[in-house]
Amino acid sequence: MKFAIALFSPPHAPSSRRALRFAQAALADGHEIVRLFFYQDGVYSASSNVVTPQDELDLSGEWAAFVREQQLDGVVCIAAALRRGVLNEEEAQRYQRNAANLAKPWELSGLGQLHEAAQLADRLVCFGGP
Repeated sequence: MKFAIALFSPPHAPSSRRALRFAQAALADGHEIVRLFFYQDGVYSASSNVVTPQDELDLSGEWAAFVREQQLDGVVCIAAALRRGVLNEEEAQRYQRNAANLAKPWELSGLGQLHEAAQLADRLVCFGGP
């Protein structure tokens, strides 16, 4: 089965951990993930500035490692990211900001990527949200 996964909640929320464990289990069971899409507060999972307390799970780091190791398409909604100060080098320069905090493996793109992922997948699974 092909899954598209959308994450709407920040890395410290329980649904972020559930989303990661779901994605790991899906791949372990032989399924495919066509795209991971981080939207609304989910974009914070892609920020390299998230500092996790020592006694908590570093979900931002785990998400990045998972996307990198599995060579997945990890897309961060550009509008939600800009609104929350999550910028890659190009956007930091465009908006004259001092630093970028979005690095590989993440890619900034539009909401159309979520729509496309839903069309390519058998199931769109969403975690978190309003």
